[in-house]
Amino acid sequence: MPIPPSLASTLLHQIDQDQALIPGLPNDVAALILSFLPYSHHCRLKPTCKPWYIFLSSKTLHSLRRHHRRRSLSHLLCIFPEDPHISSPFLFDPQHLAWRPLPPLPCNPHEYGLCNFTSVSLGPHIYVLGGSLFDTRSFPLDRPSPSSSAFRYNFLTSSWDRLAPMLSPRGSFACAAIPSADQIIVAGGGSRHTLFRAAGSRICSVERYDVERDEWEALDGLPRFRAGCVGFAVREGGEEREFWVMGGYGDSRTVSGVFPVDEYYKDALVMELKGNDGGKWRELGDMWGAGETPRFGKIVMVEDEDGGSPPAIFMLDDNDILRYDMASNRWQKECSVPRRAPCKSSYGLVVLKEELHVMTIVNGIDSTETRRSRQQKRAGTLFMQIYHPRKKTWRCLVTKPPFRQPLDFSTTVMCPIQL
Repeated sequence: MPIPPSLASTLLHQIDQDQALIPGLPNDVAALILSFLPYSHHCRLKPTCKPWYIFLSSKTLHSLRRHHRRRSLSHLLCIFPEDPHISSPFLFDPQHLAWRPLPPLPCNPHEYGLCNFTSVSLGPHIYVLGGSLFDTRSFPLDRPSPSSSAFRYNFLTSSWDRLAPMLSPRGSFACAAIPSADQIIVAGGGSRHTLFRAAGSRICSVERYDVERDEWEALDGLPRFRAGCVGFAVREGGEEREFWVMGGYGDSRTVSGVFPVDEYYKDALVMELKGNDGGKWRELGDMWGAGETPRFGKIVMVEDEDGGSPPAIFMLDDNDILRYDMASNRWQKECSVPRRAPCKSSYGLVVLKEELHVMTIVNGIDSTETRRSRQQKRAGTLFMQIYHPRKKTWRCLVTKPPFRQPLDFSTTVMCPIQL
């Protein structure tokens, strides 16, 4: 399992040969050994010595872990419990039940209460895009405004960078990374209050971000206004071929002429990313059969890391997990979550390492530990029920989150990342 020559030469330029990573071993062999250490341990290992600090903060490490991805990559989850300007996000390693805080976003004294933003990972970076927030310079003060801001967290430098803003401010929008082109696509969105959800704006604009040039480019817009939707890229042959937009709402109606209620879409939209039809949208019909009650839960996609089978799309609605069948354009029930969420609690749903992680906050899971800090009592226990679609098996994990209060998964933003 040798190191590619290009990576080895980069490492030799960064670390002198007289500064051995591991005494008695060539630096290329030592680098390979260190690259297999779980990412959650790197923060504690960096102070060991200067060569380790240089190597564990280098692009060489990231390239090595990508080169041997099946053996060395850590599948992590970045959790934003609330406004990231005032509350630090945390990186969670489910395999080792390890938590690591990240620095908060750069603060703007005029803006507060950021929510409905989207976070996506691309390479060794996490992007925080858009959202709804309150601005002391706008009127009225009790109405959130859409944001066009874009930030990127660099895990190599452990710092945030402010990027070029989006052309159209938006929150609650579809978003997907296109790794093969080093791009990010956003679609739809608007702005809304976290409590008065049916109020607010909707847009149909679509944009593409070029990471290398730090530029946003407008694409053909959605056929109709759509917000609260989910986006994902479908790969074929190792490249992203289609960008899907699913779910979301357009118009709203009122109940008894007073209470606004969202009108949810029952279809999906697909944009071709390659070929002559690139950038054009095609519409899929109603995804629900006659007599079926449409469900509008959280939607995620599970990719086959080997690329041998098409992606699987799942929806979590209440206690049921549904699978989308592309051939018939229908949702079908896959299974039910073994343990229901407590009353007045909510589920979180993410995909890590080809598995569905259904997350909720409960109390009283760990009966062996009787002495708990007040902070742990307030934050509760994070209970994760993990479903493997191919094996059709369930397992669970229990951990104590480091947050000051229980997570509200209806507003918490989560982003999987591989490092």
